[in-house]
Amino acid sequence: MQQDKSQAVVKPKKTVGLLRSSAIVGVMTMLSRMLGLARDVVVASYFGASGSADAFFVAFKIPNFMRRLFAEGAFSQAFVPVLSEYRSQRDLQSVQQLVNYVAGTLGSVLIAITVLAVVGAPMLTALFAPGFYLGDEGKFELAAQMLRITFPYLLLISLTAFAGAVLNSYERFAIPAFTPVLLNVSLICSAIFLSPLFDPPVLALAWGVMIAGCVQLVFQLPFMAQMRLLPKPRWGWDDPGVRRIMTLMVPALFGVSVTQINLLLDTVLASFLQTGSVSWLYYSDRLAELPLGVFGIAIATVILPSLSRRHAEDSNESFSATLNWALQMVMLIGIPAAVALFVLAEPMLITLFHYGALGDRDVLMASMSLRAYACGLLAFMMIKVLATGYFSRQDTKTPVKIGIQAAVVNMIFNLLLIGPFDHVGLAAATAISAFMNAGLLLYGLIKSGVFAWSTGWGMSIVRMLAANVVMGAVLIWLMKDPSVWLQLGLWPRVIDMAILVTVGVVVYVLVLVIFGLRLRHLRHS
Repeated sequence: MQQDKSQAVVKPKKTVGLLRSSAIVGVMTMLSRMLGLARDVVVASYFGASGSADAFFVAFKIPNFMRRLFAEGAFSQAFVPVLSEYRSQRDLQSVQQLVNYVAGTLGSVLIAITVLAVVGAPMLTALFAPGFYLGDEGKFELAAQMLRITFPYLLLISLTAFAGAVLNSYERFAIPAFTPVLLNVSLICSAIFLSPLFDPPVLALAWGVMIAGCVQLVFQLPFMAQMRLLPKPRWGWDDPGVRRIMTLMVPALFGVSVTQINLLLDTVLASFLQTGSVSWLYYSDRLAELPLGVFGIAIATVILPSLSRRHAEDSNESFSATLNWALQMVMLIGIPAAVALFVLAEPMLITLFHYGALGDRDVLMASMSLRAYACGLLAFMMIKVLATGYFSRQDTKTPVKIGIQAAVVNMIFNLLLIGPFDHVGLAAATAISAFMNAGLLLYGLIKSGVFAWSTGWGMSIVRMLAANVVMGAVLIWLMKDPSVWLQLGLWPRVIDMAILVTVGVVVYVLVLVIFGLRLRHLRHS
């Protein structure tokens, strides 16, 4: 009887609809992303696209890449299905034991990795930014120095992702979605208040990353304690649950984050290009990641526990219906986001980043790579959803095979396009490989029989095509020439951009409604 009572502590009172859950995650992520843009505005204003900015972006990208690959990628995709199974089929004591063993094992492995990385920071920097090592000793030494400060962020944020995975598994989506806000606040405060205290000032950003990792981890622990699942870390390498998670993680380390690997390869090759190339790719990637993070990752986060339960219950029809819903939501949001980024590339970059140290040429160069990333945005978002369809079934091998093929294609196009198009070619290659990745993932789900197109897709596509064509035409008609935007002050830029975005959203929704879209088409429980 006591066991049942304990179970009730962590189980939700009722199943929350996926649309509502996605909205909760989306709103929290939107807050985080908007603060992330504010952070980038501050960084661009203080450091521009200088050599010190390039060095920081490399020092931050290495642990951040490994976070996405390891913590939010392979670990979460392997841990959540196993935890969902324990939650469905076992008692709270078994769930607590799994949480304890995973916390202890994950923490121990990450401590060892962090120590090695801090000691070998120059080698890691040379590996991820060989152009710095071969061509600019000052940037290389500064990047290696900052990497020693930023790399422990991997340990802290991985444990934060572990806590977030537990909360997500019990439908506590808001807290993990809000947590990234703390990183942005920390970096903004560090740039403004700490940079005058350091020489060079950019070191303040590195310390801001470290502070953020500590704050993010501590923030989530009280909510785990409230659920009575606060971990008591224990080494559990031989525990069957940990073994299953590790088995799923090994292939997923590559398969789930092919997009991130491709972006990192862009950074490696960009380090050989002219100064500013790494920063141009960073600023354009940040804008492309706004819709990806707010909607694509939010939808994938919400459907993973649901799909895992559907698979555990052997409910193929519900499994397929959930994936259909997720793909429709991704297309409904991803296509207009890509159109808007492509059409409004210069105005968006000017409004957000053209202040202080970031010059006119930097905006022009970043806008070209932003358009290339925009062409692949829908594929980036589809990968997040489609890969979840595999991981929820505890199949990590298939995405690995597909990921390897996509990575090879990406590298081939990188080498083909970097010569004639410089940094823009790198972004274009990433977009091309993303579409190949998404297409093969979709084909595999259909071929395996777990996914089938639901009725109504034909009309949905007609609606979306009509709405996007009309919206794109209206935005082109209303948009001022980039040279005019460059002459505007802050508030005229903000007001004009707000008008463009508002008009675009209104036109898009209005055309969808005219073509028959209703709220009931968006709901899925």
